Amino acid sequence: MCRDGAGTSSLGDLCQRPTTLIITNFFLISNLNLTSFSLQPFPLVLSQQTLLRSLSFLTEPLQVLKGCTQVSLEPSVLQAEQPQFSQSRSPLPRGYSRGAGGKGLLLGAYASEEEGGAAQLSAAGDAFDSRVSGRLRELLAACGPPLKKGKARIFHGLHQDFPSVVVVGLGKKNAGVNDQENWDEDKENIRAAVAVGCRQIQDLEIPCVEVDPCGDAQAAAEGAVLGLHEYNELKQKKKPVVTPQLHGSAGNEAWQKGVIYAEGQNLARYLMEAPANYITPIKFAEYIEQKLGNFASNVKVHIRPESWIATQQMGAFLSVAKGSAEPPIFLEIHYLGGANANDSPLVFVGKGVTFDSGGISLKPSSGMDAMRADMGGAATVCSAIVTAAALNLPLNIIGLAPLCENMPSGKANKPGDVVRAKNGKTIQVDNTDAEGRLLLADALCYAHNFNARAIVNAATLTGAMDVALGSAATGVFTNSSWLWNHLYEASIVTGDRVWRMPLFEHYTKQVTDCPLADLSNIGKYSRAGGACTAAAFLREFVTAPHWAHLDIAGVMANKDEVPYLRKGMAGRPTRTLVEFAARLSQDSHNPK
Repeated sequence: MCRDGAGTSSLGDLCQRPTTLIITNFFLISNLNLTSFSLQPFPLVLSQQTLLRSLSFLTEPLQVLKGCTQVSLEPSVLQAEQPQFSQSRSPLPRGYSRGAGGKGLLLGAYASEEEGGAAQLSAAGDAFDSRVSGRLRELLAACGPPLKKGKARIFHGLHQDFPSVVVVGLGKKNAGVNDQENWDEDKENIRAAVAVGCRQIQDLEIPCVEVDPCGDAQAAAEGAVLGLHEYNELKQKKKPVVTPQLHGSAGNEAWQKGVIYAEGQNLARYLMEAPANYITPIKFAEYIEQKLGNFASNVKVHIRPESWIATQQMGAFLSVAKGSAEPPIFLEIHYLGGANANDSPLVFVGKGVTFDSGGISLKPSSGMDAMRADMGGAATVCSAIVTAAALNLPLNIIGLAPLCENMPSGKANKPGDVVRAKNGKTIQVDNTDAEGRLLLADALCYAHNFNARAIVNAATLTGAMDVALGSAATGVFTNSSWLWNHLYEASIVTGDRVWRMPLFEHYTKQVTDCPLADLSNIGKYSRAGGACTAAAFLREFVTAPHWAHLDIAGVMANKDEVPYLRKGMAGRPTRTLVEFAARLSQDSHNPK
């Protein structure tokens, strides 16, 4: 072959040469559908069989550049380590050990502004490419079509400090807020891409990954921490733990903030996913108390027993709890982050049914196990307060969570029973599976004791909400445009969206037209506008001018809709509640 100058040889010519071919100046790129490529600088020894196997996909002449210096007759196999590329779950390169030491590196790449153009590396990607003498950019260009948004490619052996480098597609640069999608597209693209890349590193069992901030370190941290989370507490075989770290020093404060936001949502995911026999009412309360232990100087936790609930005349709440052998708990949290302990607090209220069988109006057995997450409202609001404390937000927050099970028994509510709520209103229980609103009725009445700046309750309240919006957004029913605007603006930042729903008098008439009591718990037309009639029912227990009801039934679980959350309980909209509280803490004006 060519000893001193450049030359061209066909694949057939190469295969007729001696048994072993020693080539310098070469990169081996496998598993690609290419028609030709150029040999790039890297020493390599190939046997005839290896050469055939590695280059059999070529249909055009092989371009051999300068550096092909000799032919050996000695039989050999591939002896040199070389950078390799893999798409998704392609085989690992020879000599690579799964779980090898060192760190993984995640870098971002933006879509080209020109149709079909090469991807543009992020600032961190450019810096790394310079460290490896431009080889990363060359490999990206050689491995086929431009990297798509949310997809990843892995390169092995590029740098001794990083055994594997994953490049993720970030989509268009500076995409900004998408008014149709109602979220910041840049942030969502980063979260999704980083999550995909971190999972690729986890599959390789590399214990640590440095993450490119991709222009928004908080979003990158959220994508990494949310994307790696999985509930496997009760499994003997667990996924390897991967610790994400910020690559470089810029944006460390934003990165840490993103980690705290994501860990808050993961706390809610953990509580919602855990089996009901592991998260009973008392165990839920004690777990939250434990999580708040690090902030004891400005947090007070009250775990109220059944006797206290009775003294508060919370008859609606107690009527649901009496069907279960597990005693009810009323969890009350005071976070005092404001400059003055007497400042009007933000009050969060969360439905806390730790298992919902439906009671006497029994649910179908198929899918009933998911009702371990019917305390999602309590999980999200309590997790939001834990996160607010970790962030040291400068405002006061009170969290209220009525906790119980809804079970059938000889003591359980029967369809047609009438119970009395804390404010004296009577409720005809036409369906015992509409129990969450009974808990919330008493908790909302109690929330008015605190001169609240705003009251926000969250609940997996109605299947009708899932039918209406699916998992795209949380439905918000509110009597305050001021409150709605704050929630909406927060959701654009977090990507965990909200959508305003009607709170018309039309629906109120349906729950007040009741033959035996002041209110019916399901309304005159049980199937029509179910999410709206449930909200209208709750409004009968609210006199505060700034109240919002978040029906989170549709966003309770994730199948594959949110790419940076694994399948399972979603913990939504914890980050939106935290962002809402953070923005409220910066708003020095009380609502009009």
